Amino acid sequence: MVSSKLSVLRKHPIFCDLEPEALDQLCRYAKHITLKRGASIFCKGDPGNSMFAVISGTVKISVSSPDGRNAILNLIGPGEIFGEIAVLSGEPRTADAIANAQCEIFVIDRREFLPFVKSQPALSMKFIQLLCERLRRTSEQVEQIILQNLPGRLASALIGLTEKRKLEPANHTIAITQQEISEMVGMTRESINKQLRAWAARKWVRLEHGAIVVLDVGSLRELAEAGSCEDA
Repeated sequence: MVSSKLSVLRKHPIFCDLEPEALDQLCRYAKHITLKRGASIFCKGDPGNSMFAVISGTVKISVSSPDGRNAILNLIGPGEIFGEIAVLSGEPRTADAIANAQCEIFVIDRREFLPFVKSQPALSMKFIQLLCERLRRTSEQVEQIILQNLPGRLASALIGLTEKRKLEPANHTIAITQQEISEMVGMTRESINKQLRAWAARKWVRLEHGAIVVLDVGSLRELAEAGSCEDA
């Protein structure tokens, strides 16, 4: 298990530049757990006692309203971390985290992680960069919701997911349901389905069970950059 932990952490973009001794120390802190789809990892308002690194599967970060509506803020995949904001700030969780598929994750306790980060200045810089990326992502989401219509928002979401997952050009398959993407862009599933079917007719996308395959990245990018399109 120690060797497998080392292998995963060594490949992780946040931890890959650590010295061998520091990586060994981090390994001792990391606890490996497996979660079934739908399992709750933490809830909004919980104390930020741990940080998490995804090994396999996908974790959904979301919030919900009192009337039961959901908004997906992020989908965290292999090679990414989550839960770091509450761990670093000491404030309660700001969203829910749920296993969106069967997941393997590493859990690192705040009491061990904070002293470790303080002893690794380069790691601190990486977390500053990560938090800046999170802030930029949030700003983009707000901009899309306020300024873009449905086609622009949906195109932006699909482009963002392909870029985030670093998908190969020949295989732009995004494992996401239409309900999930509707919760990401703030529109009904029916509206999402209608728009995706229109794009499928144009050969921009292909719809599969539980997935969307992006066929024409260029057309979607043009639409996302324009923000709206009369003929979308």
